[in-house]
Amino acid sequence: MRSASADLPQASGALPGAAVLTRPWVLPAGTAVASALVFVLVSGHLIDDTYITLSYAKNLAFHGHWGLIEEGTANTATSPLNVLVLALVTFIVRDAVFAAGIVFVASQVALVLGLRRIGAATGLSGWFAPLALGLLLVNPLLLSSVGLEVALGAAAVVWSMVFLHERRPAAAGAVIGLIALIRIDLLLIAFVLFLGRREFWVGIWRMTFAALAVMLPWFLFSWLVLGSAVPDTLVIKIMQRSWGPFSFTNGPLLYWRNFPVAATLSFLPLVIGALAGLLWTFHFRRGSERAKRLLPFATLAIAGAAHYLAYCWLNVPPYHWYYAPSIIGATVFLAAAACAVPGRARLGTGILAGAFLLTSAVAYAAPELPRRFAPITSNHAASDEYRAIGSQLGELTKGRKVESAGEVGALAYSCDCDIVDQFSDRGSVDPAIIETKNRSSELGKALLAANFRFFDHSVPPATPDLVLATTSKAPPANALASWKIHSPWMGTQSLYLLPAARE
Repeated sequence: MRSASADLPQASGALPGAAVLTRPWVLPAGTAVASALVFVLVSGHLIDDTYITLSYAKNLAFHGHWGLIEEGTANTATSPLNVLVLALVTFIVRDAVFAAGIVFVASQVALVLGLRRIGAATGLSGWFAPLALGLLLVNPLLLSSVGLEVALGAAAVVWSMVFLHERRPAAAGAVIGLIALIRIDLLLIAFVLFLGRREFWVGIWRMTFAALAVMLPWFLFSWLVLGSAVPDTLVIKIMQRSWGPFSFTNGPLLYWRNFPVAATLSFLPLVIGALAGLLWTFHFRRGSERAKRLLPFATLAIAGAAHYLAYCWLNVPPYHWYYAPSIIGATVFLAAAACAVPGRARLGTGILAGAFLLTSAVAYAAPELPRRFAPITSNHAASDEYRAIGSQLGELTKGRKVESAGEVGALAYSCDCDIVDQFSDRGSVDPAIIETKNRSSELGKALLAANFRFFDHSVPPATPDLVLATTSKAPPANALASWKIHSPWMGTQSLYLLPAARE
């Protein structure tokens, strides 16, 4: 099917070599190769939360079981669709990490095809899509989030932009339904994009019914069978509040303090995007045709800003991937703006973009290749350390339950044993639900009560036989095993396994 803008003339001032991009297979093929190379580099330092997702996918693919561990159902997978897609690919290739690579590459190809389509529809040059993709691929924070739902969510959001711009309400609604299944908070992004289109009410019922048709089956299943329509991570993360003085609002300062170069490069699009947004607003209000051409991308940046403000209001912890939607929105807007500026200015923006790409690549490679740690990480150990420890835990625990030391993903993925905490043990979620209700307004309490209407509150928390704990001091005398672990976030510690205390 041809784009709605197939007959639009190419933007003037195209850079030399742009003709190559008109061959339809070049861009997706190049994207697949580039993103595959990126995944090969980052696969050795996938963060622990990625392994939580992979553990869900592996259990579903191999055991038909929805949970972090084989023992007991859980509902802490933030992105149901990401787990379902990963599980399907894992069932075929028999390896969840390899499946994550396939899904990452496919998501990037879908993203760049959507960018090319919306770029053509708005009269941008053929360099827009590859430029935006390149800026996203090298962003340190996004590199530190590979394997999570970030790439899948970005692709879905861009395709919702495409269908909203083309006034295809049923298709847009179906994609919005998928967005809800990828990550429920991304509905805020979709809502702002919906409000930003002209005559947004046209086709609103077809869009709504299409979205509900896609999302309702899963939410009903999750509500009735898993005990909550929205994943339990909603209450777990809200209950955590902040890390000392740092919450989502000032979290970038925390990452800048620990990873100054990576954090600066990661959040730079937000700063430049805000300044470019002011300039765009000025020209848009003056009726500039170039500014009008950028309206869909400016709306995406505004949606990212709204997402950022919403998380500030929720006062959740500053997990680094929470910043991804706003960074992606700002980056796509900047790439579009760079391709829309006049000829001489375009050369300058091209030089700046090239400098960002080169600096980010050098910053990633500087410590070592292959890296053991993501550019930005708050984990207590490298993933290869956790996976090595997990392979030993299976033998050491001999079927006994072990309580985690706070990070469960890579250990659970590699040991196939019963590691329990709030993410794997459904009984441990009930206290978090009660505490969150106590903190909430009357409306919040009503929503929580509705969400957990079919939650089985009679399930007690698991009673562990063994406990994992970390310390920077010597392990206690009754430790059954101990390991040295290290990370840029926590330094060197000892992780030890010991019998659980009995009252």
